[in-house]
Amino acid sequence: MGFIKAAVALQLLLSSISTALPAGLVGLEAKTVADVIADGTTVYDAVIVGGGPAGLSALSGLARVRRNVLLIDSGVYRNDPTRHMHDVIGNDGLAPAFFRWKARNQLAYYESASMINGTVTKIDVAGNGSVANAPFTVQATFPTGQKGSVGAKGVILATGLSDIIPNTPGVLQNWGKGIFWCPWCDGNEHADQPLGILSDLNEAASLVQEISTLNKDIIAFVNGTYTPEMRAATDKKFPGWEQYLEYKNITVENRTIAGLVRLADGGNDEHADAPTFPEHDLFRVDFTEGPSVERAAFFASFPNKQHSNVGAEMGVRLDGGRLAADGTRGLMTNIPGVYAIGDANADNVTNVPHAMFSGKRAAVFLHVALARQETATLLASHNETSLDERSLDLDPRAVWEQMNGGKVDLLDAGEFKE
Repeated sequence: MGFIKAAVALQLLLSSISTALPAGLVGLEAKTVADVIADGTTVYDAVIVGGGPAGLSALSGLARVRRNVLLIDSGVYRNDPTRHMHDVIGNDGLAPAFFRWKARNQLAYYESASMINGTVTKIDVAGNGSVANAPFTVQATFPTGQKGSVGAKGVILATGLSDIIPNTPGVLQNWGKGIFWCPWCDGNEHADQPLGILSDLNEAASLVQEISTLNKDIIAFVNGTYTPEMRAATDKKFPGWEQYLEYKNITVENRTIAGLVRLADGGNDEHADAPTFPEHDLFRVDFTEGPSVERAAFFASFPNKQHSNVGAEMGVRLDGGRLAADGTRGLMTNIPGVYAIGDANADNVTNVPHAMFSGKRAAVFLHVALARQETATLLASHNETSLDERSLDLDPRAVWEQMNGGKVDLLDAGEFKE
């Protein structure tokens, strides 16, 4: 069947965290709700909300330093509709579900890491929660319908984004399978094929520019947005856009789209063990008037929104609709001890490698912050004095000096630089 095809076939079977158990690992059992909640007084070093690449990376970073950490995964993922992940070194061409299963399989070896399916419904800050002596109380509902709360010393929000797909027939049904929004993720599989742009007029020229090294035969379907007002907005956003599209021989189609109809499925083009290969999808574009047009694939620009409201509802600031995240402080939000990673945060980078990087970055900063708190508490208890803990609002230079070994270390990376 081949590795990639097998990954696709296993996608549904491998969707549950409870199946992610290393074969032959004696004594390791799937975590239950009772295991992770216990008597309702459990306090974890960290609770991670979300089980995509960002959340899994954060779990790995904390488990590797033996932090007691819980990941709660709703089972909803932005990249789930796509056939394969790409531009993820060492994992190019894997189905997203197989990637998650593989990661969970490995993370299950770390005894301090717990993973469970559930939806976080609320996060309370100290003083408002139900778990005593915990800076945060995380409330969740589990697939069984059971509800419960756990305490956390830190919280990592890996809650992701949701794409707002138009209700045009055929778009949502084929999203991620011949209709894509990221050239790096899916564009190469449709290179040199007749391509359609799905966007408003003011986005069309920018999208053509982004995809121009992969496709030449392009029609921009702007769906009735070619209006005087939109022309003015496009002139301001992309001066010279008309000349650019003319030079590139791009047709702008302004008729209203009635629907997309799939004529061929590129998912049937699987090549065993190949990280990338052409996917030969084919669609018919029907309009409310006039003849139809055929295209092999579509590059789209649709809006998106926060997948979960728990961050905003607990007081995390939204910057441009994204969770605030300070890159100099490990992607910490405006609430000390709470970090935002992956697509959901405000650094406006949305891809799997970035998600994994952001998860690891937050894990390192949170671990160091907790270690400083523990050090302060230890010294104060032994000296019988009051010693102010170093804040969770970490100074990046201090983190660098602690994590970098210095000149005596063979891996010394030199002086701190902003």
